[in-house]
Amino acid sequence: MVLLGAHESVAGGIQLAFDRIDEAGGEALQIFTRNQRQWNPKSITEEERQLFSSAWQEHNSMPVVSHASYLINLASGKAELVEKSIAAFVEELKRCETLNIPLVVMHPGSHGGDGVENGLSRFISNLDRALAMADNGVMLLLENTAGQGTGLGSRFEELAAIISGSKYPRRLGVCIDTCHTFAAGYDIRTKAAYHATMEEFDRVVGIERIHFFHLNDSKKGLGSRVDRHEHIGQGEIGLEAFRNLLNDPRFAAHPMTLETPKGKDLQEDRDNLAVLRGLLQ
Repeated sequence: MVLLGAHESVAGGIQLAFDRIDEAGGEALQIFTRNQRQWNPKSITEEERQLFSSAWQEHNSMPVVSHASYLINLASGKAELVEKSIAAFVEELKRCETLNIPLVVMHPGSHGGDGVENGLSRFISNLDRALAMADNGVMLLLENTAGQGTGLGSRFEELAAIISGSKYPRRLGVCIDTCHTFAAGYDIRTKAAYHATMEEFDRVVGIERIHFFHLNDSKKGLGSRVDRHEHIGQGEIGLEAFRNLLNDPRFAAHPMTLETPKGKDLQEDRDNLAVLRGLLQ
């Protein structure tokens, strides 16, 4: 059965994310292991590791994934930013290892105006450096993007180029974001459009590379290249797309988390999860 959940805050202690996903009624969890707006967050302490591990065990070892900091840009042409990004990503991989989180999601970064080919080349080279430095078994899930600005990863071909170009293809997978997919120009609103998009992904990247999903509706239209998340069924994508995905037998055991807008009481998460569960057949 599909495991539905949400991205939850770790404010007050990383283990508290489990209390929040409980409150939201989720079965899968995405977190930031540290404040994602800081370049040099602290490492995980032994006390934090134990608290997190105990909380995780109490929640039947539900799927947990980390999302790397948005500050990281391994595709940059600026040497100082690249070195900071590599160091930050290595530290993220090590935090995941300490917490036994097997997967970390990251955007492929931005080429900054130097062109897609240059950006991809830099990303692959710097990614391989980071993976070698971390030297652990944490898998990186490349998240497809909306194609906003000079961001990489909006085309399936770009994700495929990263995987085939890396020295560590076995450590790379994909996280599909529904809003980003739609904003990048891949239609998923009807059954025929959904299957055509998934067939294209399978042909270009390989459907087996998908390990995780972000479920978000889109405030903007098809091919807008604008990344603006909306509540499920309240945006330009609509409910049918999510029905198509949730009932695709290929993803029956895949974790899928919300990144939709929310307040402090998590009611929006509960509402969105209820809508999604209502689509299961």
